Amino acid sequence: MSETGFSRAGQISWQLVQTFWVGGLWGMHFVVLPGIGKVGIAPLLIEEIRGMLVPLLLGFAACAVFLQMLVLVRARGLRSAFRDVRGQALIAVQLLIASHFLCRIWLPDQAYWQVFSYLAVAMCGLVLVLQPVPGAEAKASSPTA
Repeated sequence: MSETGFSRAGQISWQLVQTFWVGGLWGMHFVVLPGIGKVGIAPLLIEEIRGMLVPLLLGFAACAVFLQMLVLVRARGLRSAFRDVRGQALIAVQLLIASHFLCRIWLPDQAYWQVFSYLAVAMCGLVLVLQPVPGAEAKASSPTA
């Protein structure tokens, strides 16, 4: 596959997985769970649903962020993982997801940290949404005829 082909495929995969994991986090927390509550389902059942879906969604987000990191490193080089805002946000998301799962295992009664890490992952996702797609910024800055 040519360099341009990978660049375009990388850009598409970046946008696709970002849409799924960031949209999924925000949609779950601010639409799905409050909507289930408005239907009149018992609060304990809502907590059970939250307890099952949040880890699945964060696990998916961890895989998606890993893919985004691969696209970023391929497009901009290994140093971009630490120097670029996108790389820093992706690392922060991975660390927050890891802390969420570690807290879930070792300190299951610390629900505040679990909610904080979930919302911090969602905010990092918004930061990533506002950044240009790797590889697209070079085309945007070059003059066109």
